[in-house]
Amino acid sequence: MASTTLITPTTSTTKSLIPIRSKPTTTTATTTLSTPRREFLSLVAGFASPVLLLPVTPARAALEDEYVKETEEVINKVRTTITMDKNDPNIDSAVAQLRETSNSWVAKYRREKALLGRASFRDIYSALNAISGHYISFGPTAPIPAKRKQRILEEIDTAQKSLSRGR
Repeated sequence: MASTTLITPTTSTTKSLIPIRSKPTTTTATTTLSTPRREFLSLVAGFASPVLLLPVTPARAALEDEYVKETEEVINKVRTTITMDKNDPNIDSAVAQLRETSNSWVAKYRREKALLGRASFRDIYSALNAISGHYISFGPTAPIPAKRKQRILEEIDTAQKSLSRGR
């Protein structure tokens, strides 16, 4: 059952095929155009990379100085607030100021990637979290329990030591 549409081999001479020329495509044009651009970008990257590796820029130094100054202020405010007597009439306003200061400190420095790994940031953040959690749960007039107060003061001390060492 052979079909008439099938090609059967014949003994006649075969004709050679005409070579097909490839048409230029857009990909060959873009590769020739992108080569100078790549060379330019690699040249620029070679010159710019030493600039990117410089250790401290003026903006970063200003951020560092501001961080140290504001963190010292937060540490002092935490110490004075949590060591106040529970019968002190100014404790409500002191706790409100501490909450405002700590919220602005956390909001400002939590976004800074360069500060997130520092020991001083970690300890201050932990202490502020414990203090704000206590005052949110129990109110501004409730005294901080002795164990919690001791842990907060230890974290504040280690944070201050780390801060003085540049960590």
